[in-house]
Amino acid sequence: QVQLVESGGGLVQAGGSLRLSCAASGRTLSTVAMGWFRQAPGKEREFVATMMWSGANIEYADSVKGRFTISRDSTKNTVYLQMNSLKPEDTAVYYCAARPLRANEFQFWGQGTQVTVSS
Repeated sequence: QVQLVESGGGLVQAGGSLRLSCAASGRTLSTVAMGWFRQAPGKEREFVATMMWSGANIEYADSVKGRFTISRDSTKNTVYLQMNSLKPEDTAVYYCAARPLRANEFQFWGQGTQVTVSS
């Protein structure tokens, strides 16, 4: 089991920045991959970014490449999503997720944090 708690969401103007945090606890984190997903009103949840806890295999959705950065602080067991140059279309509930390295699907999810970007 992995427990995940997100924080850092809020309201920001277009062009601004936010940093989301995801505090992780539970199983040995070196055996998981972490991810960020988002879900906008009326839309399906979509992938944003992922990385192995080691810091390897970082991937981004095309829509956020060059603007968002996923990272982690292993001393704090925390994963971050730095979001720059935010756009109104980035408005969504953002979820942190984790999966065992051997699994194809993300199995553990946080409660989500709201990000609203005003134009």
